[in-house]
Amino acid sequence: MSDLNSISVQYLKSVGPKRAEAFNKIGINSVKDLLYYFPSKYLDRSQIFNVSQVLKFVTNGYDGEITLIGKVVDSQLIQYRKKKIFKVVFIEGASTFECVWFQGISYFQNRFKTGELYAVSAKPVITRYGHLQFTHPDFDKLDSEESKDFFNTGKIIPFYSLPKELRSKNIGDTSIRKIIRNAVEQYADDLEETLPDYLILKNKLPKIPDAIRIIHSPNSEKDLENATNRFKYEELFYLEILVALRKHHLKTKVKGTKFSIDKPLLKKFLDSLPFKLTESQLKVLKEIRLDMESEQPMNRLLQGDVGSGKTVVSLIAMLIAISNGYQVSMMAPTEILATQHFETIKKLLSKFDYNIKLIIGGQKKSERENNLELIKNGSIHIVVGTHALFEENISFDKLGLVVIDEQHRFGVVQKAKLVAKGAAPDVLVTTATPIPRAITMTLYGDLDISIINEMPAERKPIITALRSDKKLDEIYLFILEKINEGYQTYIVYPLVEESEKLELKAAESYYESLKSGVFKDVKVGLLHGRMSWKDKEETMIRFAQKEFDILISTTVIEVGIDIPDANVILINDAHRFGLSQLHQLRGRVGRSNKQAYCILVSDFFKKLDPKSYRFDFGYMSRSEIERSKTKIRLSAMVQYNNGFDLAEIDFKLRGPGDIFGTKQSGFPELRWTDLTEDSELLYIAQKDSFDIIDKDAKLLNAENQLIKKHIKNTFKEKLKLSFIA
Repeated sequence: MSDLNSISVQYLKSVGPKRAEAFNKIGINSVKDLLYYFPSKYLDRSQIFNVSQVLKFVTNGYDGEITLIGKVVDSQLIQYRKKKIFKVVFIEGASTFECVWFQGISYFQNRFKTGELYAVSAKPVITRYGHLQFTHPDFDKLDSEESKDFFNTGKIIPFYSLPKELRSKNIGDTSIRKIIRNAVEQYADDLEETLPDYLILKNKLPKIPDAIRIIHSPNSEKDLENATNRFKYEELFYLEILVALRKHHLKTKVKGTKFSIDKPLLKKFLDSLPFKLTESQLKVLKEIRLDMESEQPMNRLLQGDVGSGKTVVSLIAMLIAISNGYQVSMMAPTEILATQHFETIKKLLSKFDYNIKLIIGGQKKSERENNLELIKNGSIHIVVGTHALFEENISFDKLGLVVIDEQHRFGVVQKAKLVAKGAAPDVLVTTATPIPRAITMTLYGDLDISIINEMPAERKPIITALRSDKKLDEIYLFILEKINEGYQTYIVYPLVEESEKLELKAAESYYESLKSGVFKDVKVGLLHGRMSWKDKEETMIRFAQKEFDILISTTVIEVGIDIPDANVILINDAHRFGLSQLHQLRGRVGRSNKQAYCILVSDFFKKLDPKSYRFDFGYMSRSEIERSKTKIRLSAMVQYNNGFDLAEIDFKLRGPGDIFGTKQSGFPELRWTDLTEDSELLYIAQKDSFDIIDKDAKLLNAENQLIKKHIKNTFKEKLKLSFIA
């Protein structure tokens, strides 16, 4: 059996040294690389129509994408008024159709030659002359042999992405198919299997050689789906194996602190609160208490919507650690949020004799050095801060608990540095950014999960409305009415561009205009990203003390201090915000028992149908897709208050991508899988992998040797899984 990683692509038929250089530039160096260069799409005979059929479809109102196969018979450059149009006429059977381009004409003029055969895909229209026409279609060149084979046998034709590096060496659609077909015929059987037989049989998956053959030359849609699922399952399985190993290692190999519970202390604290904990908070507290009573280090993710009471729950965990003689560190992503946590904790512990300090970047040197010495000698019980907490010159006397807020904003290395400042401290990660289940299972699969899914009883759901900017005068009158009732208001503007100077200019412009205009008789403040953290903090404190009725702001208030009387938020140009960001902004209001309002202003579309969600964007242009996604985002904000519902919608719209910092997670990238579509496969792969590690954590059993070998060969360098013997 050949080692396909060591065989250069240049030795394949029709490649050679020069073409091999082009392949190398796009990351294809070996035969194995080429075998794993999968098609980007396929041409299925069952989806091909003739001209007369398409004319009927269009006449009956069909506006989706259609594929036709035709031969080039003519092309011409047409001058129409001040514009140039390039038109290509194709013949299909006895009928013709045409394709037109308005941009990139010089490229297309050189692309189409008379007699060449093409598959053309786009939305068809009928011109006023009765011609069937496609505008700027997708197209793929076929050769006559492929076309004959395609129609006679019903085979599916693969199409591959062709970067400019390949095209520069005359590697086109037809030639790359021939090169890959030769490679598959010669080398597919030499590919090493990466999944044990029992998993292949259990999940009815094809073996690697067969899956590779099918991927590059499928005989049916069903075969193609089976082969695709094999590669999706494989990468999900190994991702979950790594998660399972990491979790098992933490639970069994690392010895943490076994905390005892000071019940009188906790009772005293709970009695001091001006509210009662919800059932959901109590349930989560029990999970955290059991973790802290165990010798295994706690590694728990606490999810809860904005205002659900995560801080109080975290604080009880801190009290458990402190009462056992340990220090606590709490890290937040921004100075303003760290300051809010610091002030909240100080207020809630005002009746207790604990030393609490804030460590952030802008402090005086003398104050900072004094705090560092107090942390080192153990005099400080709770340290709240930002990234400054994991700096090398900060040492703890006895760090027992690390709380990380909005942890997706921190990198893995940053978190590890903070945790390393203690001897296997308990870790509690909190987030108000609801996380879709698929992301929780992958990125956070090694954490135990707790969810606060209940809001305090006195909280009223925020009323969210979408309005046109033509209604701004009415909205301003509503804001003035609410000010007379004791309400305060945020007015938020998006960044004009990714520029702090332009952001400042825009914020100041709106501020001056509104302050001297419609809001001249009320008190108006300004908050923006160019302010120092002290100025931001001072402005927010003044707002909280009701020195301002209205705070005009950029998105810097996305995470801010709680202001009970701020119960109206007006978000301008709401279509320019992401769904998660809109929900975070809305969370700035509704922090008391008053009715709160969120007003989204956007003229992006005229009519709102909250239930008209469509996540199938396959036949839409890029601009149509963006319009549709915007409509879904704004519709969802009006329809849902629950952040978890919004997170699932946002996930479907954006896909996993870097939505929660997955690129810095240390996990392998997903090449074949779409977590928004493949959740069932994910659940199967997770169950299989965790079952295996539960029974054979070191992968010593003969049936698991293949898994162990693949992990060592593929992931050991990246993830340092040295604990696998």
